[in-house]
Amino acid sequence: MANDTVTFTTSADGLSDDAFAGFFEGWPNPPSARQLRAILQRSYARVIAVDGSSRAVGFVNAISDGELCAFIPLLEVLPEYRHRAIGSELVTRIVALLDGMYAIDLSCDAELVAFYENVGFRQSGAAMMIRNYTNQSGLSRKQPAKK
Repeated sequence: MANDTVTFTTSADGLSDDAFAGFFEGWPNPPSARQLRAILQRSYARVIAVDGSSRAVGFVNAISDGELCAFIPLLEVLPEYRHRAIGSELVTRIVALLDGMYAIDLSCDAELVAFYENVGFRQSGAAMMIRNYTNQSGLSRKQPAKK
């Protein structure tokens, strides 16, 4: 680790695309660092953990209708920064940003249920999903037209 100091920000401004390299461990077709930065910038809310060398070492984002509901699609911490409570702090901070929403939802793998329960989420029902892994690195088709 270049620097043990980790700070948290809600903006990707001032961070280069390269600052977002190294995420999506184990993904066969991950988004690029440039795409990740764009995802965070377009999200309804985001929290980014940054080390002293201006490298993003963790992030969480939320998408929302801005009124009732929010969904947390991504939470990542670089492997060398795990087990330092950065993930818990990221989730705590994004939930605070979403305060007042009726529903804050996420879907996670079974081995992560205990982590999310420890930061205030509760398991309810079943998550349903469609995954198109050929598009895992980003949208490969035209986006729907905006009205």
